[in-house]
Amino acid sequence: MSAHRAAIIAEARGWIGTPYRHQASCKGAGTDCLGLVRGVWRACVGAEPETLPAYSPDWAERSGEDTLLAALTRHFALRDINARQPGDVLLFRIRAGGPSRHCAILSGPRTIIHAWQGRAVAETPLDGFWMRRISAVAAFPIPD
Repeated sequence: MSAHRAAIIAEARGWIGTPYRHQASCKGAGTDCLGLVRGVWRACVGAEPETLPAYSPDWAERSGEDTLLAALTRHFALRDINARQPGDVLLFRIRAGGPSRHCAILSGPRTIIHAWQGRAVAETPLDGFWMRRISAVAAFPIPD
């Protein structure tokens, strides 16, 4: 595993226990799933590439657009789902045919680190529930 991927995983693990807070991205104080990815980006890549607009908990369903996937493709290198590696970002569709609305960082071949509503950031199994819902896989860029 590259040093960059190891740093991503180590940083994500440093967020474990951070409480869930919608739209937040502050290690130890609060984060949502996107906030976790944003925080890892800041620590391992640099300044965030764009400013996020405010978003509601049901933003993905309201817009009908796959906004999360669009943002991922602007700033990350998309990878084949079957070629995923620890340190990659995974997007998930919670409802079949719906937009991507959850993200996590792959920490091992079968584990993810993510913030889930009502729970603190945790490292959990990439089990059948999550495997069936992967909509995209992408690698963090390597900083200059």
